Amino acid sequence: MKITDLSTTLFAFDQNRYLGDANGPGGRNRGSSCMLELHTDAGLVGVAMGSPGVVPQARSLVERALEGQDPRAATGLWQAMASLNFKGGHDGLVNDAIAVLDMAVWDLKAKANGEPLWKTLGGGRPRIPCYASGLDMPLTDDELHAFYRGMASDYGMRAGKLKVGLDQDDDLRRLEVMRDALSVADDRPGLLIDANEYWSPKQAIRKVREMEERFDLGWVEEPARRWDFLGLRRIRDAIRTPLCAGENLDTLGDFLPYFHHRSTDIVQVSVGMGGITSALQIADAALGCELPVTLGGSAGMIHTHLAAVMPHVMNIEVPDPAPTEGVFSTDIRVDDGWLTAGDRPGLGLDIDRNALQRQQVDAAPPRSGPSPAGRRPGAGLYEVPITDAERRHEISGLSV
Repeated sequence: MKITDLSTTLFAFDQNRYLGDANGPGGRNRGSSCMLELHTDAGLVGVAMGSPGVVPQARSLVERALEGQDPRAATGLWQAMASLNFKGGHDGLVNDAIAVLDMAVWDLKAKANGEPLWKTLGGGRPRIPCYASGLDMPLTDDELHAFYRGMASDYGMRAGKLKVGLDQDDDLRRLEVMRDALSVADDRPGLLIDANEYWSPKQAIRKVREMEERFDLGWVEEPARRWDFLGLRRIRDAIRTPLCAGENLDTLGDFLPYFHHRSTDIVQVSVGMGGITSALQIADAALGCELPVTLGGSAGMIHTHLAAVMPHVMNIEVPDPAPTEGVFSTDIRVDDGWLTAGDRPGLGLDIDRNALQRQQVDAAPPRSGPSPAGRRPGAGLYEVPITDAERRHEISGLSV
């Protein structure tokens, strides 16, 4: 079996709520993605979802490293793609392109084996705890309560993650709202917070310590800038709450300062970090440091497959149990607060071609990306309150 070519389809979709964080509290209710399909001479097609911006890099990588190759050599093909970008480095869009192609290659390998990816990776059927993630900064208190109450009552979620960072009084109040909503499933629900790198280390220490006076927090995520490993270590040493970080790093090399300096208590891992191959490398390095890992949200909840071979995985993030993209279904189930993988071959994604055609676009719509506003002015320096225009969802963030 040989890889023959690549096809790509950009598509857009409506979200079921406004999504946003401290850098874009106005939020967005449109999303966009790119479906990449690796074709083979055996008729099998490997599928993956990625950023609309990766198409040129992905085409170049297919031409230079993947065409004519057997996709069952997945790890070797990842190494070939990474080696081609050694001099310039494989971060940013290059990393994103490697990541999505690596996912498609692993999908092909598992399909060639006639089995789900978790079996091809060598794991037993994964059943992993999950938590509700609202990406909820734009929501009103009533909307916030409704989201987490629904996740608790409909799916048994016993933990939730709240976006924080702009206003301490708002954050304390909203933590109460989330805790009350989740209490339908557990009288002591897990309370996680995510500042999306908005604070300086001293701001983070002061704010988290105040929260700790009222709440037993499961973790604080990304309280300072991703590359400030010394600042993260300073925060970790000054608070009782576990520190969780790594979401926006790209490669194993990016994580080495975290490991060397013990900058985090919990390591975030995702297929966005250079794909499945690289995510497994990072997880293995964390295991060697006796650090647990958590897996972020993913299209079709495909991170469940990776959890099958991670003995130190804590949980997986679930923003939406049912795919909001509208162009595929998954056989991964959410039940009683756990994710369980199914038996469809590969990643387990079943593509609805008619829906994909209806939602196809020539270019990603404005403000449909994951962070349309960029970094908020004042981040790490001073607080910039949410504006009335942002509360009305008229703008997603402020211009610098």
